[in-house]
Amino acid sequence: MDSGVKDLREEDAAVDDAVGMEIESLRNLKTRELRTRYRDVFGEASPSFNRAHLFRRIAWRLQAEAEGDLGERACRRAAQLADDSDLRLRAPRSLWGEVERNGEPPNRDPRLPPAGTVLERVYQGQILRVTVLTSGFEYHGKQYASLSAIAHRVTGTRWNGFHFFGLRQEWKHE
Repeated sequence: MDSGVKDLREEDAAVDDAVGMEIESLRNLKTRELRTRYRDVFGEASPSFNRAHLFRRIAWRLQAEAEGDLGERACRRAAQLADDSDLRLRAPRSLWGEVERNGEPPNRDPRLPPAGTVLERVYQGQILRVTVLTSGFEYHGKQYASLSAIAHRVTGTRWNGFHFFGLRQEWKHE
């Protein structure tokens, strides 16, 4: 093996060890000390007080200084991606209006039929009629939060409301 290559490998290993030891020493620092170290490494104060974030940023910078930063092409591509003007941080306001106009909560169980549907079931010779509301159910002029509550009211025992009223599969919305 060429002695020049061997010397470079030993030098790289020594740099890796030094950076590794420096990063390990960061683990023992308190948040205030990490903020001071951040200022030394980056030349500006960090807006963050999150210890894990400060540790990772400083460790990354130390490695980048030892091994070399991103290439020029990678930096340009990262800048292009970061400059994406279509990036949204929040859902558009119109989305919330659509949700409200629809009248159904977004987490509605897919087995439920649309609001206004009347569910019928024969129990002990009586026909039970339950109206599906946008949030809840109506039975004999009284509102209930669940079909199970109605089944319990009628039978006196606890039932799975979907099972009691025969809603076992996803409702086919038309």
